[in-house]
Amino acid sequence: MTSRRSERLVNLTMALLATRRYLTKSEIFRSIEGYEGAHEAKERMFERDKDALRSLGIVIDVRGVDPNFEDEPGYRILPDSYALNLGSISGDEIALLSLAAEAWRGAALSQSAQSALLRLNSIGISSDFDAIPAMAPKISVTSENFQPLTQAIGEQRAVSFTYLADDLTLNERTINPFGLGSRKGNWYLVGFDLTKSAPRTFRLDRVRDQVILDNRKNSFEIDPTFDVLAFLDENLFEESNTAEIAVRRGKGLTLRRNSEVISSDDEYEIIKVGYVNEDRLVDEILWHGDDVVALSPNGVRAKVILSLQKLMENHG
Repeated sequence: MTSRRSERLVNLTMALLATRRYLTKSEIFRSIEGYEGAHEAKERMFERDKDALRSLGIVIDVRGVDPNFEDEPGYRILPDSYALNLGSISGDEIALLSLAAEAWRGAALSQSAQSALLRLNSIGISSDFDAIPAMAPKISVTSENFQPLTQAIGEQRAVSFTYLADDLTLNERTINPFGLGSRKGNWYLVGFDLTKSAPRTFRLDRVRDQVILDNRKNSFEIDPTFDVLAFLDENLFEESNTAEIAVRRGKGLTLRRNSEVISSDDEYEIIKVGYVNEDRLVDEILWHGDDVVALSPNGVRAKVILSLQKLMENHG
């Protein structure tokens, strides 16, 4: 599906969800970008769009605009019928849906995506973003650059930013962004570094200030087979640090993600955990209280013990 058609389908869905009355075809064609050409061409495009939404489980309700007369039919998506049936779905799939929903809602609130509703208002048709139900739970991304980077990826714009390198120096980087992905608690940007002339990964929490988007859209191409998570798995050599931790059975679920069980007894399991930031790992271990015991490396164990000693000194 082309990006232009995808944008039209998103705008059509938003308009039909947010409108407070049924819209006629002529009102839809006037208010939503992408319906172009002769009337017959618009009709064919609309019928294809309805079929596409129906295949996604989105039902468009059709009825006369004025119930007292057999006039032109109107179209609307009823919020009560617009529900996502998760059925049998894994935790990873829910996380992916959440990320998609976050990106969708970010796009829905952007200036370009609001054009359909603004045009509806301009011709006297009330609409409301609050009528659009949430598609999935939101995910928490602390970086202020997450949304502009998703925009840059979607519009294929180069981005520039200041980056804190491993040696703690600040460098100016310009890249063609390919994708965003999360691994072991960190978000990463993957793209082609125009300075290094090679693909690179960047941790979002090391990007300083706000990224700057190039004015030119479609300035590069992204391989449709590119898999950002597979790329991260192959290239994140910095995550080679490992710690061994004793975790009480049924506890420490966040530490168990991407971990390997080494041994176990009736009360504890010994797991091996990969990490990047030692202080962050120590904080996570301390958060679990006596359900978790740091065994190695010595640096992590020493920091946990020191923090517990300070806690005892401060609180008796």
